[in-house]
Amino acid sequence: MPSSTRLNLLEGQAAELVELALKAGADQCDCVVARSQSLGVSVRDGKLEDTDRSESDSFSLRVFCGQRTASVSANQADDLTELCDRAVAMARVSPDDPHAMLAPVERLAKNVPDLDLYDEHEPEVSAMSSAALECEAAGLGVEGVSKSMGASNSWGMTGFVLATSNGFSGSYSLSRHSCSAAMIAGEGTSMQRDYDYDTKTHIEDLQSPESIGRSAGERVIKRLNPRQVASGEFPVVFDRRQTAGLLGTLAGAINGTSITRKTSFLRDLMEEQICDNSVNIICDPLIRRGLGSRPVDGEGIETAPINFVENGILKQWVLDCSTAHELGLSSNARAVRSGSGTAPSTTNLYMENGNASLEEMIGSIKSGLYLDETIGHGINMVNGNYSKGAGGFWIENGQITFPVNEITIAGNLKDIFLSMTPANDLEFKNATNAPSLLVEGMTIGGK
Repeated sequence: MPSSTRLNLLEGQAAELVELALKAGADQCDCVVARSQSLGVSVRDGKLEDTDRSESDSFSLRVFCGQRTASVSANQADDLTELCDRAVAMARVSPDDPHAMLAPVERLAKNVPDLDLYDEHEPEVSAMSSAALECEAAGLGVEGVSKSMGASNSWGMTGFVLATSNGFSGSYSLSRHSCSAAMIAGEGTSMQRDYDYDTKTHIEDLQSPESIGRSAGERVIKRLNPRQVASGEFPVVFDRRQTAGLLGTLAGAINGTSITRKTSFLRDLMEEQICDNSVNIICDPLIRRGLGSRPVDGEGIETAPINFVENGILKQWVLDCSTAHELGLSSNARAVRSGSGTAPSTTNLYMENGNASLEEMIGSIKSGLYLDETIGHGINMVNGNYSKGAGGFWIENGQITFPVNEITIAGNLKDIFLSMTPANDLEFKNATNAPSLLVEGMTIGGK
């Protein structure tokens, strides 16, 4: 059955569940149905290693009895009446939650815009295997690459249906196509590894398997014969692979859940300068074919772009209805729905380009680190302390000179955010993206 037809049937079931829950005694309720399919292949040493296929429908019903709420989930909803009765019975014995609510009626979206998030093309296993083999062969073809860690090609789709008792009913689908490879160079204790990948909503936008594999091979060759460097305070240029993670950490620090729980080092800095005045951070859920796009949020509210940081000033928290209510604010339509309720989350989050090129940024450094790998999870979100194992390339007199590893970088995220300067090489490769970033004066622990 075509996925669009199946999604229409699931939308009808979601509406039916809402009606049955009200008849069972719920004051309010909402129902989410997720339809998912996936297919993936992996290869190693020129042979097909694994094929994986999955398909599922999941139902999640949330009911409200006054300020008491409960959620039930199921992989299929054959006996809808029993599901609703169980949810209402659970809600009646649950503790009050003063912040649990559905989105206000006046905030509900009137329609679900088409953002071209779903690609009708569903690849065949044979074509995916060929692409993965081509990707691996291109990596192995780079001179100096000694071994493959494997290559993969995958496809997936998710259909999202939401129906609420206060008037919203809508759905949308999104798809993912991805390809990746990881390569090894060197032998024994001198062995190095690196990777590359690409993910897009539409297969026509995906980088060629050959270019991904070749890039993985070229990356690992550059890492051969690394050295350690002396400890000290040095400028650090974060590669775009690392800036996405840094921006994700900032997003976590301004998430409404972190603010209500008082677990964020930025919790007292609304309308304060948290970044250099050259930094603008935008969350845009309406980017066509965007990996983080959402035409409506998980509570049925119409989405729109937001400047979370404007000229370095923190302007908003990331909010759903519950966290907004607890903070005395209004939701900014950043809810995502899970089995037990909603939580705030960003969509397509990105930092705008700066003025300098990456080459100019590196050229301005007498001695410093070009960081393209971090290891571990050394971040304290309460006080902002940051410390990670690291690797990359040493900069000397404005030039990349040699690879480095077995070092650590450390600082406090408040200071890091205030001192980071963006380059002009923004690339939309993930749902969270930032250009290369220069951070002055980080502590590097070496030999």
